[in-house]
Amino acid sequence: MTPFLAQAQEPLSRSEVLADDPLWLIVIKVVALFGFGVVTTLFMINWERKAVARMQHRKGPNRVGPGGWLQSLADGIKLAFAEEIMPTKADKKVYFLAPVISCTPAFAAFAVLPFGPEVSIFGERTYLQLVDLPVGILVVLAASAVGVYGIILGGWASGSPYPLLGALRSAAQVISYEIAMGLSLFAVVLYAGSLSTGDIVDAQAGSWWFAIILAPSFAIFVVSMVGETNRAPFDLPEAESELVGGFHTEYSSLKFALFFLAEYVNMVVLSGFAVTLFLGGYTAPWPISLIGDGYFNTGWWPILWFVGKMMLFLFLYIWLRGTLPRFRYDQFMRLGWKVLIPASLVWIVLIAGIRALKASDVSSTQIVIFGGVAILLIVLLTLLIPERRIPDDEGVPVTGGGYPLPPLDLEVPAMTPRRAALEKAEKRKNRDKAALGSRQGGSDLHRDQGDGAPSDEPAGRRVRQGKEGSDDGNV
Repeated sequence: MTPFLAQAQEPLSRSEVLADDPLWLIVIKVVALFGFGVVTTLFMINWERKAVARMQHRKGPNRVGPGGWLQSLADGIKLAFAEEIMPTKADKKVYFLAPVISCTPAFAAFAVLPFGPEVSIFGERTYLQLVDLPVGILVVLAASAVGVYGIILGGWASGSPYPLLGALRSAAQVISYEIAMGLSLFAVVLYAGSLSTGDIVDAQAGSWWFAIILAPSFAIFVVSMVGETNRAPFDLPEAESELVGGFHTEYSSLKFALFFLAEYVNMVVLSGFAVTLFLGGYTAPWPISLIGDGYFNTGWWPILWFVGKMMLFLFLYIWLRGTLPRFRYDQFMRLGWKVLIPASLVWIVLIAGIRALKASDVSSTQIVIFGGVAILLIVLLTLLIPERRIPDDEGVPVTGGGYPLPPLDLEVPAMTPRRAALEKAEKRKNRDKAALGSRQGGSDLHRDQGDGAPSDEPAGRRVRQGKEGSDDGNV
């Protein structure tokens, strides 16, 4: 008899367990994620109005539903049944497609966010996550980047100058702050050793959160997150004091509601992304994680910790909106290009150097000494750089102070190529109708002359008399 060695079966990884999910479970997860995004948006809108009202010593929504908490639902129903108004110079196809492009990637980014550990749903073992990709971080960054195409196309397709200016601002804003956001994630990837969101959460379990270890990356990410979502004080694409309403000025009804939904869903997604990367994801905070040998990190409890941490970031959005004034455009771009991006590059080099020294036989004390000397040298070099002298300009700037403003002679083009083609086709149609009417009038004239009508009577009068006679006969 041949002996067999019993081998223990290796546990499946997160991605393998999720890949084995049946179709009905995937549908349940998709519906749950969509419902979570919509319900969180309705809650966030109402919470923001109530919190800002409290900051300004007002009551806020208090009529619809218990305590006014159904006001957002009522507003959404009202927008769905409001009148559709579309500008005459708008490009219809792109105008309708832009809100969908802006809203769809926001929901797609939910797929890679881990909401909890392995649980059992109707007897099926699975993770509280839709899919775990080896490049999950890049999926979220790509989704947030694709969403701006909806804003750009919506501003361009409206056929109006102010939405177009808002769309161009949004393009420049997303490009600027997306670079800083991507650079802030390098340190996280170096410490976690993976681009998977699930692996990053596991790397923080039982140790310090990356928000503490990588505090500069965390600060840069939070600032970039606010700029990426076009929220105050970085809401330049929809500055109502300059651009009426921004890129969605010409939108109404359900299409405007889709833009509104996309903005708030992006806030929820990036808040969950920040929790995953820097606050340990769904793991319980200290000292709750020590209770019962990690009992509160198992089962369905982690959803509570994940949502609670996410609400902290959502409240940060509200707090900033009620506290800080809107940045000027040049200040906003200077912060992105001259502060966040250089700071991210310096931090990446520093982190890479520290990890390289740790891999060698250099002690921690030597690392601190060399790091302190390097920082001191950098400070001394910055002090030796002479200040730049700004030449005095006695002239009065036409654009109002040296920062970008729309030109004073900005006006809507008299005729777009598409509108000119439509009017040309309309004129051709009217000309064909007029020619057809003249031919019919000539045939009526020949019939009247054949019946003995006087030839010197105007044709128009004979036609009208004929019509009046027919009308009298009908009466």
